[in-house]
Amino acid sequence: MRDRYVIIPAGGNGSRMGGPVPKQMQDLCGVPVLRRTLELFTGLPFGVRVVIAVNIGVRPLWVDYCRRSGLMLRYVLTNGGMTRFHSVRKALGFVPDGALVAVHDAVRPLLRREDIVRFYEEGEKYPAVVPAVPVPDSVRRLSGDGVSVPVDREGLYLVQTPQVFHSEVLKKAYSAAYNPAFTDDASVVESSGVPLHICSGSRLNIKLTRPEDMELAERIIASGLV
Repeated sequence: MRDRYVIIPAGGNGSRMGGPVPKQMQDLCGVPVLRRTLELFTGLPFGVRVVIAVNIGVRPLWVDYCRRSGLMLRYVLTNGGMTRFHSVRKALGFVPDGALVAVHDAVRPLLRREDIVRFYEEGEKYPAVVPAVPVPDSVRRLSGDGVSVPVDREGLYLVQTPQVFHSEVLKKAYSAAYNPAFTDDASVVESSGVPLHICSGSRLNIKLTRPEDMELAERIIASGLV
């Protein structure tokens, strides 16, 4: 079994979320979002080494919170880069070849641990594992002049994280030059010629982007579903 790692890029400024602090540090049922996400990778049947990449605005807030709350979990904390791509590439410097490395959005704190275990297990069999869920709604494409046309949703999926990779595969892919078309780690790896294995994600695994997402997350946590 490969050693397991997770990279948590936490560099966004959360402009769409609003509020006095970046969304990673906003309170979610009593603790910051970033802590909830970090703790997803504790208490698993195996150990996971954690690397968190934060921007310069989040780092002092996080360090101060950890000091005040007595949070003693072990992880590597590094400064993020100019983009998510650059943050992940920098964090990969702390991950050896021959490992399994997941990359998980800091603002997806609602995963079940059994799903995380399943993603790592899939990662032992495939070099690039990407969780996704089918698009449930009708889809339309809006043109520049305001005309919309229906899009066949058959075969369309919403991609999630954590995406799990053989570390040597991910590191090789991230040696490429940055391209704005890289929307996630899967797109970076796919551009290097490595096929993706799509596995079943979870509809609870929402990304906290807007204030209403926080309200939904609070209700999911209160329900005991995660």
